[in-house]
Amino acid sequence: MTSRATDQARVIPLRPAPAPKGTARPAAPAPAPAPREPLWRDLIGDVLRRERLAQERTLKDVAEAARISMPYLSEVERGRKEASSEVLAAAAQALGLGLGDLLSRAHSELTRTSARSGRPSTTAYNGLCLAA
Repeated sequence: MTSRATDQARVIPLRPAPAPKGTARPAAPAPAPAPREPLWRDLIGDVLRRERLAQERTLKDVAEAARISMPYLSEVERGRKEASSEVLAAAAQALGLGLGDLLSRAHSELTRTSARSGRPSTTAYNGLCLAA
């Protein structure tokens, strides 16, 4: 018994072949994803950096006054680290702010960001709320 091998390989297309003209409409493009909500650590970091620069103070000066390391404060300002409430309070105090002032400014920034993105608020809000 002899078997005859063919010289043809089986081809599996990676993409479907385009439909012939006039037979099907192309699918509608997918809707653009909604803009992502800003992270709390980014908002806090922005507020800390803005206040430090407004006071024309160096990162080293504020870190020493807050008794935290300069690299850590830099990471907090850039939104790379989730700082504890103790670290945030120390950084705020070094800048002449209370913790409530810092959080209030971050909340205001969050409200502005949400308004700019066109996202309507779903609830009435009349105060500051923290969750851990």
